[in-house]
Amino acid sequence: MRARLADVALPDFGMPETEPTVPDATYRRRVELLRERSADRGYDRVVVYADREHIANLAYLTGFDPRFEEAILVVAATAEPLILVGNECYGMAGAAPLPMRRELFQDLSLPSQPRDRSRPLRDILADEGVGRGGRVGVVGWKTFASRELIEPPAYLVDALRELVGPTGTVENATDLLIDPADGLRVVNDVDQVAVFEYAACQTSQGVRNLLFGFEPGLHERDAVRLLGWNGSPLSCHLMLSSGPRASLGLLSPADRVIERGDRFTVAFGIWGALNCRAGFVVETADELRPGIRDYVERLVGPYFEAVAEWYAALHVGQTAGTLHEIVARRLGDPFFGIFLNAGHQIHLDEWVNSPMFSGSTIELRSGMALQVDIIPATGTDYFTTNIEDGIALADEALRARFAAAYPPAWERIRARRAFMSGALGIDLHPDVLPFSNIPAFLAPFLLDPSRAMTVA
Repeated sequence: MRARLADVALPDFGMPETEPTVPDATYRRRVELLRERSADRGYDRVVVYADREHIANLAYLTGFDPRFEEAILVVAATAEPLILVGNECYGMAGAAPLPMRRELFQDLSLPSQPRDRSRPLRDILADEGVGRGGRVGVVGWKTFASRELIEPPAYLVDALRELVGPTGTVENATDLLIDPADGLRVVNDVDQVAVFEYAACQTSQGVRNLLFGFEPGLHERDAVRLLGWNGSPLSCHLMLSSGPRASLGLLSPADRVIERGDRFTVAFGIWGALNCRAGFVVETADELRPGIRDYVERLVGPYFEAVAEWYAALHVGQTAGTLHEIVARRLGDPFFGIFLNAGHQIHLDEWVNSPMFSGSTIELRSGMALQVDIIPATGTDYFTTNIEDGIALADEALRARFAAAYPPAWERIRARRAFMSGALGIDLHPDVLPFSNIPAFLAPFLLDPSRAMTVA
């Protein structure tokens, strides 16, 4: 495949009229699956901790995400789970689709708020059956090389370890939900896949509106308004930066005026989706600084060829190591600065886990939602390029269920696949469902979005 810059007409793929929802019964089923897996591990209790930044495991299980505060879920083999919440989340937790017993634990509340109506944590956990010789799995949001490493707060882990004593076990069980091969959250059902397609429509259409609507002279804070954020919960802060700041990464918009010739990057993520693009605020290569006017030939072209081959290799059953090797072979030169995984899994959180690493034998499964997230970091005047979009993998059975349950979304997916094949030259396996309304669309010169990369 040889990439080139060409006139590419980006179709209007449409937008969903309503947001899909996960049925209440699904949350009950998720808790039962967690119980089954924890029993196989030998746990008699699973304790799930969440804070505002890391809500995904708790929200996946319960449909509840704490605001301002933290929350703790205690799951035993039987009975309704117990949710511990602070002053301000007690009412909200009652609206969760999963039936739960609620208890006020005010140490989860903000500093200096009342703490006069809750029991000590140790008493609560003991009443939930945590005791001598018990085996407790703790779910935070991160796994480590050793299960002994647990990142939720010491007051919780210390209380659990004190209760189970020297004959018991308290260990990291986050992999039950996020293991890259078979974690509960990395394999999605048809309704969750539809929710993610909806989310990707919001973020990708926002980035599309910005790319086709912004111009030099706008302040960064004005440009970010073109994203049209509708209040959906963010999976990460809005990122937009220009000029020298753009090379620093992850920055939020400031008062800076976007100027012609600037470097520019934008990323917009809500629960289930994120889209990112990067390039230069110019119309042609002639406007670039001397020495980098081969930007497309030196960086963008090889990058697009690698991403195109990565896409073409996707299918259910593909080993994730194969995807890693494609990127390593094509972009392994230190100039490209690729050092993160060649793609990862996405859910309510922007990064769940990644099966893509050297030597990985993990096979991609039907229902996996993936982020096409391959980021050059040249550290040179060439800056970077980026084409970050979301997809899902679906075997024939899941595709049939999706098409029957969500026909408008299915038509959008079919149209995106046709565009990627016909206009961009990226032939996808039937298992691949592109969710972005700018699917693999990469216009390196941002003031001329009619010209984009293609291998057609």
